[in-house]
Formats: sequence, C-alpha cells, structure tokens
Amino acid sequence: MTERKRIDYWLSDMDGVLVHEGRPVPGADTFIKRLSDSGKPFRVLTNNSIYTPRDLSVRLAAAGLQVPEQSIWTSALATAEFLDDQRPGGSAYVIGEAGLTTALHEVGYVLTDLDPDYVVLGETRTYSFTQITRAIRLIENGARFIATNPDPIGPSTEGSLPACGAVAAMITKATGVDPYFVGKPNPRMMRSALNAIEGHSETTAMIGDRMDTDVVCGMEAGLYTILVLTGVTQPKQIDRFPYRPSLVVESVADLIDLV
Repeated sequence: MTERKRIDYWLSDMDGVLVHEGRPVPGADTFIKRLSDSGKPFRVLTNNSIYTPRDLSVRLAAAGLQVPEQSIWTSALATAEFLDDQRPGGSAYVIGEAGLTTALHEVGYVLTDLDPDYVVLGETRTYSFTQITRAIRLIENGARFIATNPDPIGPSTEGSLPACGAVAAMITKATGVDPYFVGKPNPRMMRSALNAIEGHSETTAMIGDRMDTDVVCGMEAGLYTILVLTGVTQPKQIDRFPYRPSLVVESVADLIDLV
C-alpha cells in the first residue's frame, strides 16, 4: 500500500462499487452525496456501452443514487471521442445500442454499412448473426475493427451473458483481425475521464472492484487505486496479481471520510 497526496478528483467504477445486482451498495448514497457536496470533480465510469449517460443517471436514481448524467463516463463516450480524434467526420458500421450510436452521432459520425471506415462493436443484449456476418465481411474488405471493451461476459438475472469481448473474439477468429479495445483496462479511457474533469493523476483516485480492469487501468494511468470488496475480487485473489492497489477497503462506505 502506498501513501499519496490529498485526493482532489475522484473516478469510480459503477457495478460492484456503487451498485451490485441492481441494488445500491450500503453507504454508496452517502459517499456520492459527500462527493457532490464537497464540490470535488468526479466521474462514474462503466465499460457498459448499452446506455446513454442520461439513461444511467435515471437507473442510478431508481437505486437511490443521485448521479447527474454529466458525471457519467461510458466506454461508448470514450470510443466516440477516440474515433473523433483519429478520423473526424468518419463513418462506422455499429453493432450496439443507443449508448453507442448516440455517442457516435453526437461527434458527427455517419452510421452505415456501405464501405465504412470502421466496424465498431459494442454491447447489446441481442447480438445478431446477420450483423456479425456483415461486420466480418466489412473487416475483410478493409474496415478497421474497434470494440468498446474486452469484457467477455456480462451479468443477468439468469446468469452470465456473452459480452463484447466474446463476440469480438469470434470476429477475430473469422477475420484474423484483432480489435482495438477502447474501454478498461485501456488507460486511455481513464485518461479521457480525467481530462473531462480537468484532473491531475497525482491527486486523483480510482475506485474499482476488479484487479484486472479497474486497478491495472488506474495504475497505468498513474492514479491512486482503491479496491473495494463489494464486487468481483475477493481478498485471497489480490496477491495472485503482479501489482497491488494503493488501498483496499470493504466498501465505498469506508471512503466517506477521505472526501
């Protein structure tokens, strides 16, 4: 564990940190209120590209967490920002839902299956074999392959669902082309969120529940990393990784006094 300067900026994962299986983590409401009252800039990050920030703000409010949409940063927004930086005014064939298509429209991208610059794969609960086939053929014809995040599975009330990373692997197997993943653990996503709040890495904390995405991503971005034990990672698993978080706590309730 390492000592750091005072934390002036906060980044936090959403699932497993603030909510768990659709329910708020005990103390998360107080933590978010303390952040809001403090005036310290913060962003809630998620690799889920299905929803727009407005959608997620409403869903969090239903769970008792008041997070304004401008304080939410998704892999869809990070992907749109990346493409706008790489090829402004470009075109893309998109497999995904409103969170991704809205983000791309807002940066001026044209969504088309006619010779697009990119194939962009995001999350959806209804992956279509027809769409995947079209994506494969477009990539074979020269479209660049982008994916919002590498998560292989996603949660549901019935159990695991194949997610973006699993479908990307299928497309890669068919085409021999690897995607560029924009979301965590790519530190670019965290850097883009940091830029959005005009933060500085030496005084910014990243809270997450996963060693293999949140912690490694925060570490590589130079942030103070905090692992909470309300999500995926269990205490006995921490030492299996070649890197460690700056701090381990039971939940965000233990961080209220740090704000």
